[in-house]
Amino acid sequence: MREILGRRRRLLSQRSGKELELLDSALTIATEWQWPVLPGVTADRRSTSRCGCPDPECAMPGAHPFDPGLLAATTDARMVRWWWKNRPAAPIILATGGTAPCAVSLPALAASRALVALDRQGMRLGPVVAAPTRWAILVRPYSMEQLGELLYAKDFVPGSLRFHSEGGYLALPPSETGRGDIRWERAPLPGSSSPWVPDVEAVVDAVVDALTRTGVSAPEL
Repeated sequence: MREILGRRRRLLSQRSGKELELLDSALTIATEWQWPVLPGVTADRRSTSRCGCPDPECAMPGAHPFDPGLLAATTDARMVRWWWKNRPAAPIILATGGTAPCAVSLPALAASRALVALDRQGMRLGPVVAAPTRWAILVRPYSMEQLGELLYAKDFVPGSLRFHSEGGYLALPPSETGRGDIRWERAPLPGSSSPWVPDVEAVVDAVVDALTRTGVSAPEL
């Protein structure tokens, strides 16, 4: 009995630590970096691979907003505390664009190889978010017109690239989703008020070039 009680106490302690980490991270992102956030949908208690939203075939379990909706994203500390007090295990969802970064994402294997190639080229990158199946490179906000012109000028753009711009969203560390943990592959450098991020043009040019040079076949995921 003592062993069982001790195990329960350890689990509660771990859970409390994780919940505190989520709240601290959400507050840092919202108040120090001034990136609007909101809580995501937690996984279904009956199956961690299923989303808590009404869609039984949700393709992004736990990695998207539901209630409140995306437009509720905020940098207000009081609202962030209230959200994570009531939903302490909720993933942190970034509303991309506007005052927050946008992102370029691609399948994890292709992304890991692309980052190696970019490092060899001396390409400066900002934070990189890693999910189990896809990685996302944070970039400066861009418009759809700007993105359209950039892609139109390319002879080839991998179909597996995805773009998170104004009106989009991205789960940030240390969130847990139905597909696994969200972590920093390249963590923001400490000591700055807001993490530095590169222009989208530089990232797309470098990623497309790196994928072409390394011969990476990046399937749709």
